Amino acid sequence: MLRFMPVGDSQTIGSAGEHTWRYRMWQHLRTTYGGPFAVVGPRETLYDKATDAPTSYEYADPDFPRAHLAGWGEGWLHMAPLIGGAVRAHRADVLLVALGLIDLGFYTNAGQTAANVRTFVAEARAANPRVGIVALPVIPNVRAQTEPDFAAEVAAFNELLAKALTDLDEPRSPLLLASPPPGYETHLDTYDGTHPNASGEHKIAEAFAEAMYQGWELGGAYERSA
Repeated sequence: MLRFMPVGDSQTIGSAGEHTWRYRMWQHLRTTYGGPFAVVGPRETLYDKATDAPTSYEYADPDFPRAHLAGWGEGWLHMAPLIGGAVRAHRADVLLVALGLIDLGFYTNAGQTAANVRTFVAEARAANPRVGIVALPVIPNVRAQTEPDFAAEVAAFNELLAKALTDLDEPRSPLLLASPPPGYETHLDTYDGTHPNASGEHKIAEAFAEAMYQGWELGGAYERSA
């Protein structure tokens, strides 16, 4: 059985009332992956904006495997110390990682964030030497449209992320850089300039799905469902 673990920040955990891109990915794998699989991770909840805490189970459709390692306001900096234990405990085979926006926005610059990427990979591999990782570039948000310095930091990190994954890639533990979500537009695919709406959820799931299909021949081409 292949075990997938979504890892991310607020765009991945989602908030009360949402489906999340994790749900869209599960739908995709259910129809395209030819073998048994599981979605694993130490957390299950959504973020509850009313209580400012990750305590909600109010998914738009709760009938799916909701496990993940994602947190509102968490980035590579926060996940690097956690990933080894999570991979080990849940026997994760493939990590679907969408991190970086929080790091660059509040904690670390592009170079420091890239260093945390390398630590994250090392810790994941220490727990499972054959783990595969698909990483999504940082999707520029509304802040990047209004602050040139922040936009430059995002662009610099995305280049360093690509270099890190190339440098660290190895046959027994393959690393993939997903392409940016196809046609993703802040004013169409988010509800607040940062967090994905239903359209954005599909596009993020598609980016991961196409990377695995094209890079590893895993699954199939992404077809949007309702």
